[in-house]
Amino acid sequence: MDSLFENLHNDQKPLAERMRPAKLDDVVGQKHILGKGKLLRRLIEAQRVPSVIFYGPPGTGKTTLARIIADTSNSNFVKLNAISSGVAEVKEVMEKAKSNFELYGKKTYLLLDECHRWTKAQSDSLLASLENGYIIFVGCTTENPSYSMTRAIVSRCSVFEFKPLEIADIKQVLKRAIEQDETLNKLKIKIDEDALTYFATACGGDVRSALNGLEIAVITTPANKSGQIVITKNVASECLQKKALSLNEDVYYHILSAYCKSLRGSDTTAALYYANRLIEAGVEPQILARRLIAHASEDVGLSAPNALLQACASLYALDHLGMPEGNLALTQAIIYVCESPKDNRVVIAKDMAIDDARNHPDDRVPDYLKNHTEASKNYKYPHDYGGYVEQQYLPDSLKNRKYFTRKGNPQK
Repeated sequence: MDSLFENLHNDQKPLAERMRPAKLDDVVGQKHILGKGKLLRRLIEAQRVPSVIFYGPPGTGKTTLARIIADTSNSNFVKLNAISSGVAEVKEVMEKAKSNFELYGKKTYLLLDECHRWTKAQSDSLLASLENGYIIFVGCTTENPSYSMTRAIVSRCSVFEFKPLEIADIKQVLKRAIEQDETLNKLKIKIDEDALTYFATACGGDVRSALNGLEIAVITTPANKSGQIVITKNVASECLQKKALSLNEDVYYHILSAYCKSLRGSDTTAALYYANRLIEAGVEPQILARRLIAHASEDVGLSAPNALLQACASLYALDHLGMPEGNLALTQAIIYVCESPKDNRVVIAKDMAIDDARNHPDDRVPDYLKNHTEASKNYKYPHDYGGYVEQQYLPDSLKNRKYFTRKGNPQK
């Protein structure tokens, strides 16, 4: 329940907080897990949500959904932040949860933001409560829990991945804010369609960022003689502190395609030109680095394995160093990929392996490759034969299949 002071100062809360959905039907996006008939939606509607971990980019609805789960269940609700909570605080929550469960039969939902920041000691202090069933853990994180969290916690939770919101979903939220927010709907706001699209596009799928930008635009834009607050694309770009993209959608994809084909075609000058043309037009340089990573494997592959390291390092530099210095690492990686010999055997091998895996999902594994069987004693340990020994590894139906051929040294 909100306190008197929370209600009194509600209009002082950020717009993103004021527009936080309170009902499941108001949540936009994440149709792959919240659409009609999807598992997570069924669990929420049945009030049978187990311990879960929500992970994905910021502003995609993880904390919002965790709150909705807690509010719709007949349970206690405790919220902690992994950065500020210590082991003592966690143990106190566990003790109260155990008491409520034993006395009143009520479970406690523990919502933990930034759950990947918990130490092993903090995580271990929660295990007994999870196993006994009086704590239901709802963790929210921007990091993949499979490598950022304690395995003991992850193994006791169902993991759901949240994806960046679609442009149409974010535009829907922005329009709803202008129409329904008790502060904004008192104002005469006129927003260009281009500005609305820009907010929804430039925020990178983060609806919180889009709402924050909209609020800043409304607060800082003076009304005209008619009393209207007119928000244009230039105003939107200034309020998001990102350069407005000066290309229409078709031209953007044409130039991006030319950048990719120049990488594949080993034209260093063209690749650098198109990359910097996109950056100067307002495109996030990380987009170019991510495409570069894909081409480092797809078009260079094992002919120059360091191309992949260079490409990954360029994305790291852009994320941690920023622009314009990050462009040095991006330029170096583009040159490296362009100047490297081209080899597409990796993508060919991948496609062939995927095709066979889909068409032969139940083929029998050779007995001597199975784990701890009588026949496994017939397995030939390659190191006993100098590092290589002839034996069949594939199922009989695929035993002659070759995905990858060594150049200058044909595979046996």
